[in-house]
Amino acid sequence: MKSNSFCIVLLLCFNALFSQTKIVDKKLEMERIVNRIQLPVIPAYKIKVTDFGAKGDSVTNCKLAFDKAMKACSKNHGGTIVVPKGVYTINGPIHFVSNVELHLETGAKIRFGSNPKDYPLVLTSWEGTMLYNYSPLIYGNNVENVAITGNGIIDGEAKNTWIKWKPLEEKDKLLSREMNHTNVPLKERVFGKGHFLRPQLIQFLNSENILIEGVTIEDSPFWCVHLLKSKSITLRDLKYDAHNNNNDGIDPEYSSDILIENIQFNNGDDNVAIKAGRDDEGRGNSNSPSENIVIRNCEFKGLHAVVIGSEMSAGVRNVFVDNCKAGGYLKRGIYIKTNSDRGGYVRDLYFSNIAFGQVEDCIYMTANYHGEGSGLHPSKISDVSISNISCESASNAAIVIEGFPEKKVENIVLDTITVKSAKNGMTLTNTQNISVNEIIIGDKIGVPSSVK
Repeated sequence: MKSNSFCIVLLLCFNALFSQTKIVDKKLEMERIVNRIQLPVIPAYKIKVTDFGAKGDSVTNCKLAFDKAMKACSKNHGGTIVVPKGVYTINGPIHFVSNVELHLETGAKIRFGSNPKDYPLVLTSWEGTMLYNYSPLIYGNNVENVAITGNGIIDGEAKNTWIKWKPLEEKDKLLSREMNHTNVPLKERVFGKGHFLRPQLIQFLNSENILIEGVTIEDSPFWCVHLLKSKSITLRDLKYDAHNNNNDGIDPEYSSDILIENIQFNNGDDNVAIKAGRDDEGRGNSNSPSENIVIRNCEFKGLHAVVIGSEMSAGVRNVFVDNCKAGGYLKRGIYIKTNSDRGGYVRDLYFSNIAFGQVEDCIYMTANYHGEGSGLHPSKISDVSISNISCESASNAAIVIEGFPEKKVENIVLDTITVKSAKNGMTLTNTQNISVNEIIIGDKIGVPSSVK
């Protein structure tokens, strides 16, 4: 008996040590990711956009002035374009070149026009399918060492303009997906005049060493910040006030080595939505997963806090979310969503030290998103750690995890999770190897009542 007791104690000590080692390893991996991200290096050359004829009177079209400023930086191998206090209307996009910082001083606001004719077609992506569409309002393709900084405002001016395309987009959305599924050559995927796919507010494609810091983002036509096939990215100290349809805050897609920190989200859709291509096209890019992403010290407010999917066919892995809180109601806190058309995988996710308020669902993982899918390409969700989570109330469910019979959700750790009230507690279907510890849903029960 003594020998058995000794073995049990030894095993418990080993498990505790192993658990602590995993925590340390997680912190070390987060720091490794952050430390290898390169901030942009910007040359000393500095100009004011007003030197090129821009007027911050909210009326004058400053498009030509911004283009001239960008061209001047290009001739000088880079530099900083300063936007002084004022409201600058730009009828058309800002296209970045390498080694340039766009700096908005306190009191500066950039507001974009909404005439589609002012936005040339560029290579972009729309809900996980590569195609040619109207240029994002701020756009960079194949650039490096670029930054958007300052305390000013970037306003997409979309709530009475681009947003009217929302009820008209269904036909083009389905067309883009058909092109994806049938492998239509990219050069033939041309949208634009006569089509109604709204552009993103800020997008960097095939780019690296990107910094977006300090600015306030408002009123995007579609997704707010889209990081597409890019790497070595820092987003920090941003503020959002973006409430249009599909106004996701940050959408990394096929992108890696990303730090998202100290963000005050206030969005009409997902705060952070990590994506990796859609269906056939995404599975064909399986060597380009979204990976090595750190989200920390953020305040969530919007539809969902952190979302993986649903476009994630190339895979999502190595994501860390730590020390965050919610500033208002969320439909879902942690939301992992895919279906049996996507394929791919979601794995090696770590959520820790997050405080939610009122939600519909606190934690929701599903491989059966909207009940959609042919059943031919089920996704694999595995190796997810969720620890030290609190939630005031869940009007629907505290925890939902659902996989497929042939591809179960597996290797999930739920540790120290408190949901003070919930209509439903925990639902697990088609899962295996789910580890739970210190889960409290509702009132914490201590000493049992006595028999009377």
